Amino acid sequence: MNPLLPDRYPNQDFFIADILDAMPKDDMASMEHPMFSLATQPDLSVREYGNSSCKITITPSVLGLATIWDKDILIYCISQLMAGINRGRTPSQIIQVTAHDLLVSTNRETGGINYKRLVASFKRLEGTRIQTSLATNGEVVHEGFGMIDRWKIVERSELDNRMVALEVKLSDWLYNAVLGKELLTISRSYFRLRGGLERRLYELARKHCGAQNRWRISIEKLHEKSGAKGTEKLFRSRVKKISIANVLPDYRLSYNSEKDQLIVYNRNGKKAAKAMFDDDIKQLFKPVKNKRQASFNF
Repeated sequence: MNPLLPDRYPNQDFFIADILDAMPKDDMASMEHPMFSLATQPDLSVREYGNSSCKITITPSVLGLATIWDKDILIYCISQLMAGINRGRTPSQIIQVTAHDLLVSTNRETGGINYKRLVASFKRLEGTRIQTSLATNGEVVHEGFGMIDRWKIVERSELDNRMVALEVKLSDWLYNAVLGKELLTISRSYFRLRGGLERRLYELARKHCGAQNRWRISIEKLHEKSGAKGTEKLFRSRVKKISIANVLPDYRLSYNSEKDQLIVYNRNGKKAAKAMFDDDIKQLFKPVKNKRQASFNF
């Protein structure tokens, strides 16, 4: 099986919404913290994370935590909002979107079942509650809120029961993040990644490596930041497979077994390519510890 989904809409002129001429945007807070489930089955666990600067508690509804695929809706909405701001439009916390455009922009099929899946995603996003002290747009928020404040179907097709237009009210927290431009542009190919962990690894790479040549993180710390379930041993095995598959846009992953860490390399630029080459050469000519053997490995 191809590890990437097909590029269902290679012609960008097909997009009608503002996303047509704007790259997708992701908010930096949720890229940093593991707020979304990476599983396809309902995740009913309560998540708690904390450090010196913030504490986050994420509580699911009976339907389970919002998933990283549900997050596509948030990415689409804040991308539209940011595109409007860049065009000089007055921003609004309530966004009206076309269901068809949302599906197409996030590289999803537009069959009837996918409209039903949108409803399930909205329910999980609204039902998942966050209690946090994260700072957005210069304000520290100590409160609980849903990932979206509310949603509703504002129009249905006359021919069938498909939703045509939707209205979404973003949470104050996410809206403030957009106003504060606490966003990062992500690759459109992000929506082609099949696995939840692949998507999460891309988010972390984009957030922490960015335009740098490389970024390193221990598997133990990466496991914690990813929000992935299962043992560290299983997680390490999955990361190795993803590294070998080499399908992430913008970044190449390499597992360093000696230091038990993941190295993220930027695919763009001569300096980034040199960083990859230098590390590969160092690994190839690494001194051996046994003095009876030759001085280098070949």
